[in-house]
Amino acid sequence: MAAPGEPCTGPGVWNQTEPEPAASHLLSLCFLKAAGVWVPPLYLWVLGPFYLLYIHRHGRGYLRMSPLFKAKMVLGFALILLCTFNVAVPLWRIQQGKPQAPEVLIRPAVWLTTMTFAMFLVHVERKKGVQASGVQFGYWLLCCLLPATSTAQQASSGDFLSDPLRHLSTYLCLSLVMAEFVLSCLVDQPPFFQKDSQQANPCPEAGVSFPSRAAFWWASGLLWRGYRKPLRPKDLWSLEPENSTEELVSQLEREWMRNRGVAQGCATAELKGPNRGSGSRAAPELQALVPRGGRPRGPLLRALWSVFCGSFLLGTLSLLVADAFRFAVPKLLSLFLEFMGTPQSPAWQGSLLAVLMLLSAGLQTLFEQQHMYRLKALQMRLRTALAGLVCRKVLVLSRGAKKAGAVGDVVNLLSVDVQRLSESVLYLNGLWLPLLWITVCFVYLWQLLGPSALTAVAVFLGLLPLNFFISKKRSHHQEGQMRRKDSRARLTSAVLRAMRTVKSQGWEAAFLDRVLRIRGRELGALRTSSLLFSVSLVSFQVSTSLAALVVFAVHTLVAEENAMDAEKAFVTLAVLGILNKAQAFLPFCAHCLVQARVSFDRLAAFLYLEEVDPGAVDSSPSRGSPGKDCIAIRDGTFAWSQESPPCLHRSLGLQGGGWTTGDGQEQRQNSMNHLHRINLTVPQGCLLAIVGPVGTGKSSLLSALLGELSKLEGSVSIQGPVAYVPQEAWVQNTSVVENVCFRQELDLSWLERVLEACALGPDVDSFPAGIHTLIGEQGMSLSGGQKQRLSLARAVYRKAAVYLLDDPLAALDAHVGQHVFNQVIGPSGLLQGTTRILVTHALHVLPQADRIAVLADGCITEVGSYQELLRRKGALVALLEGARQSGGGGDREAQPAASTSDPGGRRPDHRSERSIKPTPTRGGGISEAQAAAALDGPRGTGQPGGEGSVQYGRVKAAMYLSYLQAVGIPLCTYTLFLFLCQQVASFCRGYWLSLWADDPVVDGQQMQTALRGWVFGLLGCLQAIGLFASMAAVFLGGVQASSLLFQRLLRDVARSPIGFFERTPVGNLLNHFSKEMDTVDVEIPDKLQALLTYTFGLLEVCLAVMTATPLAIVAILPLMLLYAGFQSLYVATLCQLRRIESASYSSVCSHVAEMFQGSAVVRAFQAQDHFVAQSDALMDMNQRVSFPRLVADRSWLILASCLTSPSLSIIWTGLVLRMAMRTTYILMGNICNVATTCRALF
Repeated sequence: MAAPGEPCTGPGVWNQTEPEPAASHLLSLCFLKAAGVWVPPLYLWVLGPFYLLYIHRHGRGYLRMSPLFKAKMVLGFALILLCTFNVAVPLWRIQQGKPQAPEVLIRPAVWLTTMTFAMFLVHVERKKGVQASGVQFGYWLLCCLLPATSTAQQASSGDFLSDPLRHLSTYLCLSLVMAEFVLSCLVDQPPFFQKDSQQANPCPEAGVSFPSRAAFWWASGLLWRGYRKPLRPKDLWSLEPENSTEELVSQLEREWMRNRGVAQGCATAELKGPNRGSGSRAAPELQALVPRGGRPRGPLLRALWSVFCGSFLLGTLSLLVADAFRFAVPKLLSLFLEFMGTPQSPAWQGSLLAVLMLLSAGLQTLFEQQHMYRLKALQMRLRTALAGLVCRKVLVLSRGAKKAGAVGDVVNLLSVDVQRLSESVLYLNGLWLPLLWITVCFVYLWQLLGPSALTAVAVFLGLLPLNFFISKKRSHHQEGQMRRKDSRARLTSAVLRAMRTVKSQGWEAAFLDRVLRIRGRELGALRTSSLLFSVSLVSFQVSTSLAALVVFAVHTLVAEENAMDAEKAFVTLAVLGILNKAQAFLPFCAHCLVQARVSFDRLAAFLYLEEVDPGAVDSSPSRGSPGKDCIAIRDGTFAWSQESPPCLHRSLGLQGGGWTTGDGQEQRQNSMNHLHRINLTVPQGCLLAIVGPVGTGKSSLLSALLGELSKLEGSVSIQGPVAYVPQEAWVQNTSVVENVCFRQELDLSWLERVLEACALGPDVDSFPAGIHTLIGEQGMSLSGGQKQRLSLARAVYRKAAVYLLDDPLAALDAHVGQHVFNQVIGPSGLLQGTTRILVTHALHVLPQADRIAVLADGCITEVGSYQELLRRKGALVALLEGARQSGGGGDREAQPAASTSDPGGRRPDHRSERSIKPTPTRGGGISEAQAAAALDGPRGTGQPGGEGSVQYGRVKAAMYLSYLQAVGIPLCTYTLFLFLCQQVASFCRGYWLSLWADDPVVDGQQMQTALRGWVFGLLGCLQAIGLFASMAAVFLGGVQASSLLFQRLLRDVARSPIGFFERTPVGNLLNHFSKEMDTVDVEIPDKLQALLTYTFGLLEVCLAVMTATPLAIVAILPLMLLYAGFQSLYVATLCQLRRIESASYSSVCSHVAEMFQGSAVVRAFQAQDHFVAQSDALMDMNQRVSFPRLVADRSWLILASCLTSPSLSIIWTGLVLRMAMRTTYILMGNICNVATTCRALF
């Protein structure tokens, strides 16, 4: 039994015979005191063990005994002594024969053990380097509830003299707990010995207090810096080690290899079956990547779950807590309206309910943004890990696998599929969470309206098929639009790449007409898709009004005693708003996840492509001895892939016609019975020339020596380091010196000799920056001959023991080729004494070769010296005779059509290669500083602006005006009028509902129910019509602007002089015609309609609040000024971060495309680690931009505004209350759309 005077005593507490308002039970002092006793201990004992495990695994060193720690411990021991005193006093009274209630003894005992555990946590946190604890912050905040309640009750009772010890103990407990709470809001000193190395610009998140971390105020410094001046990469925070690309990719790669090994082991029996490889054909868009027979997606999915499940589950938990507060708001609103209708209720209950509503809305926002922050951080880490996995896969793809897809497919994997897959984590909870929302909303509506709630659920469920149908039809039109967009992009790319020919022939008008016709069909599909999207948006917006009309009509008309009141009207609207979000979110999430599944299949198929065998070639780093074999192929049989027929062999009686393209193991074995395995040896220092007609396997032989082909049988061995010159020159987007040195130390004297020998001296002298001149993407500032000689110089500079030269003379003029052969390859060249295998069509150099191998139909037909082969009169003689008969003269044989040649034809090579003049801006290292410098772009040197160049500054007013002029001023005015009309209808509908709720009840029913219902429905219909017309006008205006802007862009580019195309990379132009035009087509109209919707919705809210309470303008005006300041600060910084992020990710895609094209060279030079490190540095730079952007994108903005702006929701009831609760979210959505629109228009 409780002592007399306690709030939980008396017969009225347990008497339930008399009905009382729900607020009287939930807000009684007895309930609040019981919650204050048990909630804090329960909180700490549930979370404490998990928290201990977490900080044990994520320790950061230890903290010194700072004054803050000492103050916490002193106050904690004081609380322990106070709890011990509160336990001892009842025990002493029991000894004195005075009976005590069990609660008097149990409560201090529970608090004593919990306080001791809390002090133990404080001590462990110091040992593990925790500077600010969120668990401790929540515990001390909850602990304030009980002393505050007891203090209020005891202060109001006025019986201090009857029990002074209890009063003093309560007051002292409140003081100590509040002091501990204040200390938990502070941050301790950094760890004494940190496990992580010191960083140049560390992220401030780890060193701030918990309130700052929860509210994202720690990002304010960067946002303010971005508002005052343009942001540079050096202003961005460094990455934490656990978020580095190397760490993330290593974790995912380890799990991926383990799960793939398990899956392959389980599927061994199936793979050995007779029907292996007979799976169904993949979809057309996947045929470039899906291997024969298909591959399971399970291993990759399990690997992703193993690495990232913790972050995802923690974000999901935050979302569930936010949903709990989301549904608490309608319940508190119901209690508040019930309190307003009960005059005998105490006044403090109304104030408490208003405060609880404010706290619930604030905590909902807090946990929602924590959910978004964690999932967006997970999205960033997932994108980084997948991109890194793709980069590493590119470096190990076999030649056969590379034939399955072009470089564009790999770039699409990074830019589209990886991005889409990482974004899908935001929508995974959308598959089950809306069902939970619908269930809880139905329970709420049933409590309010009874069986009438079934009609609301029926309305929303009836609209779901319509939304799914619209989504399906819209997807169909979007697919058609994408097909036409691809056709337009291919044609535009072809025209831009051949613009010199187009202009010389005067074909500009013809090609422009073709491009515009395709563009017209593309915009037609976009117009239909936009109208369907407008219908979908209207259905989402109007479904709440339709459901409310049906529910209210059924509820008031079915039973005469069902009268409409404020609680039913506005609580029902609040619940229906949540239900509307659920039914709108479900189809959208399903559509996004279907797209993500397609991307996931493409990514898994790519990761299953065949890889090169690292053990195919037995290579030794030591150089071979003179006279001994340096290269040896014994009994070798090679194929492009494990499932293709051999492409290199030596035949006795079979003339290359016994192989078909079948892939059965039995067929291959039967054919191999008629083949002798290939054998080839090359002694140290020998110059071996490989000749033969086109397509006979000369390049394949070099690929076999490099390990690029699948070795079916035999062995390959090479002594010493290898240098490789491919047939199609591959150069990096760096300077001349970095291309030549290629990770080697700079030796200026040797570099000068190499450049002169490769006939690059005059060219380098003509470059504005000499050897430091940037050559551009894919060597765009060089001719074909210059690129080939640069590729040869890279190999010569390496000072390797073995040189594999794949027809390096084909792209050179005759005299330049002769110079290069004499000075580099020939017996007296720089490579004398090394082992050289030269594939060539220049037959005039054969007499200077030590040995010659002739290939025909993939077979080595004869090997020997030049004189020996002439005496044999075999394949070499036939080849020479064929060259003479074709009129080639033997010295300049027909070159393959695919090879690059100098644009000057027969002119001297060095005279025809002067064009673009780049200047140095950055190096080719792998540090974050160099990766950041790449984003700054060229600086006033005439260097063509690449995709990496970033523009700074705000969007000028002329940019907005040009877009509005493209839309048309009359259409803009008409659109604003339509938005005003539909918003007036929305305001009238809400106001009419408030009048309906205020109608007097006579004999249990309202007199004008039918009239109120008909007018309410008519206003809803008018709003729906106005909403559809306004949104359709925005999208149609966007289509009109897109058409006009594309025509202007196309005509301006087509009329540009040839010099413009020589200075501007084609990639930049294609980016304008593809990605940026897609932004104009889709993103700007979508964000513009959202901006107008939020703006007019805000006007409606302000009008509603000021109509009910004119004095509200005193609070609204400062609020508007505050939000305007937030918008200016937010937009200025976010636009810059998005630009830098886009440029940094473009650098990643370009680097991967470069690796894909030159993977054979990278493997030959054993530079995989260097390129992986470069890729990781670029991804780290992208993460450094993405992280502050995701913090600023919504989390910081919403929380900053919610936690600093005054809440209007604690003042007004009914319509004004509901409208005021929407104010913050409308304003935040408005600012976000302003920022996105500004970035798109820039």
